[in-house]
Amino acid sequence: MERVVASVPGRKSDTKERILDAALHLFATRGYENTSLDFLASSLGLSKQAVLYWFKSKDILLQAVIERDVTELISVLEAALSDAGEGWERMEAVVKSVFRIGVMRPELLELIREVNRVDSSASEMLVALLTPLMERASQFLQAEMVAGRFRKRDPRLVILATYSMVLGVLTDLKAMKALGEEPSVRLLVKWRQELLTFLRDALLIEADTGR
Repeated sequence: MERVVASVPGRKSDTKERILDAALHLFATRGYENTSLDFLASSLGLSKQAVLYWFKSKDILLQAVIERDVTELISVLEAALSDAGEGWERMEAVVKSVFRIGVMRPELLELIREVNRVDSSASEMLVALLTPLMERASQFLQAEMVAGRFRKRDPRLVILATYSMVLGVLTDLKAMKALGEEPSVRLLVKWRQELLTFLRDALLIEADTGR
């Protein structure tokens, strides 16, 4: 039996947090549908009733994981949008922030990828959490286009394409191996730069002048 141990430093290791940590790990690595509450409880050395004491169903547990961990991701991205400069510098800061999370906490991005496959109230919750961030990003892109710093594109399509590319690079290990690449931090740094170059060429008007 696989044993799951709470692995996030500095977080209280009480029963509720241990369950949330284990759920994040198992939902991300095994998949939501393939992870039963019985298996999760056994992996922690608990009874199923102990899990149900804190979370009345698996869907409610998934919602709790999303609320705790996806909110953390959104906070990081909000900070990148707020703290970086203007134009391309801000776009670059956001992409680098996501890659940094992908290296430090890959399970968090795997969870988002998994929730996108799940037809439940949890997926609706994820959309509700991400919508304000997406709207803010869209407004930023629109403002840059109006200011003449970015080429005129559909901001929503730019966001969707960037979201899909970044999430794919950071979570699709099978595709990496099919391309003959072994996942590593060095490879992710290389692909991050390639992705940034691609986005810069697609968006930045200065790229036309060779600057």
